[in-house]
Amino acid sequence: METAAVNLSDVSLSFGDVAAIDRLTFAAPKEKITVLLGPNGAGKTTAMRLITGALAPSGGSVQVLGENPADPRVGDRVRANIGIVPAKPALYERATGWENLRYAADIYRVAPDERDDRIREAAQRFDIDHVLKKRAGEYSTGMKTRLVLARSILHSPNLLLYDEPTSGLDPESSKAVLELIREMTGDGKTVLMCTHLLVEAEDLADQIIVMNHGQIRAEGTKDALIEQYFSEVAVGVETGSEKQAATAAAIARDAEYVLNATSSGCAVALTVTSVDAVPLLVRALVRGDVDVCSVTPHAPTLEDLYFASQQDTPPSSEVRR
Repeated sequence: METAAVNLSDVSLSFGDVAAIDRLTFAAPKEKITVLLGPNGAGKTTAMRLITGALAPSGGSVQVLGENPADPRVGDRVRANIGIVPAKPALYERATGWENLRYAADIYRVAPDERDDRIREAAQRFDIDHVLKKRAGEYSTGMKTRLVLARSILHSPNLLLYDEPTSGLDPESSKAVLELIREMTGDGKTVLMCTHLLVEAEDLADQIIVMNHGQIRAEGTKDALIEQYFSEVAVGVETGSEKQAATAAAIARDAEYVLNATSSGCAVALTVTSVDAVPLLVRALVRGDVDVCSVTPHAPTLEDLYFASQQDTPPSSEVRR
């Protein structure tokens, strides 16, 4: 993919007899957020290490910003253009926030005449400029996360690799961090992020890659994946009476776009062929003198998609409901 910052093609890697990555192929588009989603042990962190060149694949190819990160001739150049927040980031806790960032800037070979300005800009972006004189060991968990995020952008990398960046954060801090990560793509950055938290992927991802056992189980945008796995739509209809609900169910069963319909009390439960069929259904019920009080299509969530993708085949409509 020409517009991809990261390309993995048929990549495999084993540790002894255990296949950590099994013929993995995906591309992370530039200036987008790609989320690797999966349970612990799915291979997400191993994929990240392959992308940095810390691990070399036993088969297939890894291209990062057009180059092979495991090639010793170009690996340092590739990594100089990557910002990383590992799953368990380390800080010098006896050093101040400023000293931590200054040391990182020196490691990244930020020009001395630019270093202090870069540190201030990164700290301001992640709202830690007011605590830079404090020792990192005095920071809260959320502030430490902001510090390592600031550290990851000091050298203006084009690719950001974030492995469980909100681990251990409270909901408010987590939300703030995710919003800051979203801002990165507005500056032309590409973000590849690992998480096992469904809500993070749902709110943040431009592209979702669901992994398990080192393989891809599903890949695409949230909407495209939901359409793939949930072509049928469950709909609940509330009517004015039990009699009207029975009438509505009978009308619905005669429609070609309705797969099944049952009534209980004043409510009707239906399955239709697509969300586009819902307006057709409402019009048919109104023409049949049914008082339609409410219509509630079931919008599948990323959680529904996640568990559906873990199956060998897409789920039946019974499972989807």
